[in-house]
Amino acid sequence: MRESLTRMLAFVVILIPISLAVIGIKLLRDTLFLIHSFGIPYLPLQLLIGLLSLGAGFYLVGSFVLFRDRKHEKVQGRFLKRKV
Repeated sequence: MRESLTRMLAFVVILIPISLAVIGIKLLRDTLFLIHSFGIPYLPLQLLIGLLSLGAGFYLVGSFVLFRDRKHEKVQGRFLKRKV
């Protein structure tokens, strides 16, 4: 039971950055087709917000996967933490 609860919590935690990246993709698409979204008055600002949210979403998902794989030692040697 505890393991399934942990998996469910991990799934919910990973959904947050994925949804952030999806919103970023939507904003970039709307900027490409000159559609104002979410009440953002300027398209260059919408483009910037879309790029930032897409980048933040990818960064958070990538760091989550790297952290999990480091814990299970499934990464290459250059990605392992060095002991000083």
